[in-house]
Amino acid sequence: MQLGAFVLAGQFPGQGHGEALHRAVRSAEAAERAGLDAVWLAEHHFVPYGTCPNAATLAGYLLGRTERITVGTAVSVLPNLHPVALGEQTAMLHLVSGGRFRLGVGRGGPWVDLEVFGGGVDAYERDFPEELDLLLRWLREESVGSRSGRYRFRDVSVVPRAGDLVNSGHPQADSGPGVTVACISPRGVRVAARRGLPMLLGMHCGDEEKAGMVALWRREAEAAGHPPELVLGAPHVSVGVVQIADRREDAVEALTKAMPGWFRDGLGAYVTVDGRARAMRDPLAYTGLLSELHPVGTPELCAQRLSATAERTGIRHFALLAEGTGDLAATELNLRRLGGEVLPLLDGGAGAEDLVGTER
Repeated sequence: MQLGAFVLAGQFPGQGHGEALHRAVRSAEAAERAGLDAVWLAEHHFVPYGTCPNAATLAGYLLGRTERITVGTAVSVLPNLHPVALGEQTAMLHLVSGGRFRLGVGRGGPWVDLEVFGGGVDAYERDFPEELDLLLRWLREESVGSRSGRYRFRDVSVVPRAGDLVNSGHPQADSGPGVTVACISPRGVRVAARRGLPMLLGMHCGDEEKAGMVALWRREAEAAGHPPELVLGAPHVSVGVVQIADRREDAVEALTKAMPGWFRDGLGAYVTVDGRARAMRDPLAYTGLLSELHPVGTPELCAQRLSATAERTGIRHFALLAEGTGDLAATELNLRRLGGEVLPLLDGGAGAEDLVGTER
C-alpha cells in the first residue's frame, strides 16, 4: 500500500494566499520526512478553495525541494491548457527529477475558467478525449502533428523526449511519466480504461462507488485488449481526508471547526461559464460525510479504514488531505502521525493482517 498527501493549498477563512501556498510547500516537505510515497497537487482558478493555479509549476518547485518523494498533479485541468505545452512540461519534469514526476489530468468543471482561457464549453463537454490523445502522443512519440480537433499544426519534433530517461543510466529510469485520469462518471472511466490509464477517484466517493468504478474500468480495459497484468494491477489512486487524534471525537471536532468555513467560502465562489444552475453541498454535512468515509480518528482506526478501502475496492494507492484544520503546525503533526503511526500498521506491522473487517 502506498500513502501520499493530497495538497489543495486551501485558503481557510482569515488566511492570505501566501499563507495557503506556504502551507502547501511545508506539507510536501513534511510528507517526505514522514516517509510517505507521494504528494499530489490540486489546481484551481479564481476560488479560495485552492490557491494553486498551475499544479505542474508548483510540482517543479517541490521536486527541487525534495529528494525521494514522487510529486504529481491532481489534477492539471486539460481544457485550460494546450496539450503540447503540458506535454513539454511533463517531459522536462520527468527528466530533471529522475522519474519522480507523475501527471494527473482531468476535464475540470463547467466553470468560468473556460471563458478566461478560451476553451469554451466544448473543451469541457466534448474535446477532452481527443486532447488527452494528443498529450499521450507527445509523451510517447518522436514527432507529433495534429490535423483535426481544436489544435491543428504540422509535424514537429518532440524535445525533450520523456522516454530518453530510459537511456540516461538513472536508477529510477522507466518508459516515461505515468499519467492518471480523474474520473467522476462512467464516461470518464471509459476514457481512461480504453487508454489503459489509471484513475484518480475523488474524496466525495465512498468505497462502494469506487469499487463500481474500478469494476467498470477493468471491463472496459479488458475489452480494449489491454493485458491482464494492467487490467488487474493498474495503480488507481483513491483521494480522501485524514485526521489523526488519540480519540476519534477529537479528530472529527478538529475538522468540524475548520472545514465548513473553508467549504462555504471556497466552493461557494465557483461561477459557471454559461449560467447553468449548480447545487452546493451543505458545508457542515459534507464535513460529516468525509469524516465518516475516510481515515479520521485514532491511528488504529485510520489503518482499519485504509485497509478496508483497499480490500473493498482493490485500490492500494491513497492521496490523503491532511490540511483539514487549515493550521500549518497541525497539518505537519498530522502528516508525522500518518507516516509514523499509521503507515507501519499497513506495512506489515503488528496486527496489520487483522485490520481488515474490524472497522467500527
